[in-house]
Amino acid sequence: MKTSATRLKRLVVKIGTNLLSGKRASEGHVMETVVRELCDIKTAHGIDVLVVSSGAVGFGMNALGLERRPTLLPEKQAVAAVGQSRLMHYYETLVGAHSPGLTTAQVLLTQADLDERRNYLNVRNTLVTLFGMKNVIPVINENDSTATEELRFGDNDTLAAKIAAKINADLLIILTDVDGLYDRNPDRDKSARLIAEVAEISHDLDAVAGGAGSIASTGGMRTKLSAARIATAAGVRCVIANGFREGIIHGVLEGDAPCTQFLPAHAALSHRKRWIAFGRSVRGMVRIDDGARAALLERGKSLLPAGVTAVEGQFESGAAVRIVDSAGELIARGLVNYGSDDIRSIMRHKSAEIAALLGHKDFDEIVHRDNLVVL
Repeated sequence: MKTSATRLKRLVVKIGTNLLSGKRASEGHVMETVVRELCDIKTAHGIDVLVVSSGAVGFGMNALGLERRPTLLPEKQAVAAVGQSRLMHYYETLVGAHSPGLTTAQVLLTQADLDERRNYLNVRNTLVTLFGMKNVIPVINENDSTATEELRFGDNDTLAAKIAAKINADLLIILTDVDGLYDRNPDRDKSARLIAEVAEISHDLDAVAGGAGSIASTGGMRTKLSAARIATAAGVRCVIANGFREGIIHGVLEGDAPCTQFLPAHAALSHRKRWIAFGRSVRGMVRIDDGARAALLERGKSLLPAGVTAVEGQFESGAAVRIVDSAGELIARGLVNYGSDDIRSIMRHKSAEIAALLGHKDFDEIVHRDNLVVL
């Protein structure tokens, strides 16, 4: 599908570790050409361009002469601290050399920055203000130097999708070291076929998604598929393409580059629903029976205690939880009105019994429909 640059208003490009620092986290050959393309697109068409860049750990490994990726969290954080400054120096140098009128802005985030609604909106306001300056290309990365495991996005594919959803991007391009999603592993099966277009991301696609890439990388095709789910649910078209191909971004926009594109949902989630579904950290899981599943999916109802069969995790009221059906399939996320202990006490009971069971009754629902997103 051709997307002329003249029709784009906002573009997010995610650049993976392998493209920046190579399979062994030491040689980078793609960064300059990608930056040149982005500068050309921004200066020629005035598009809001945002980069989500991996590479801090890879660049740190290179600077420190490390052959193996650190495994302990303090070591990862220290190596990332070394690498992040080098990574941004390269971006600023390349942008300034190719387009002297442009500059970069560094934005480092952790999941905690999106957990609270106010912080979530502040991040968006900062990015929109940077776009308003007209000559800035924001470069976003996870703050690997401070993020603990529970506060991590997990991978920059997810971060890129959440940012694309947050800023109402028209297109998210995830650059990696393959042409896109194949119907089977092309390294093992030479007859594997590139899937050019995906109208709906079904669970069957998970089976063909691969594992992690190089020693410096944490993401694989499965994380890119999850990112595409987030982006398309927010109404953002998503493309997975090969960053090693010369002129790949222009090729994607002109529709003549091999890639996999995921079409956006017809009805995009509201910004509040996006925050509930993808912004907040999930604190636990609620399992529901078939009757509750039908009520949520077919009749647009709230989740009542009678339909809950099990609870996993410890969380307080207001927490974001996964809602799964009797088969364990994820069907929704939502903000709970009761903590995990209270839900265990009232599950399988009618709403009219809540006061007697808990000694108080604040809500009839475990999750109100307004605080629930069907996935």
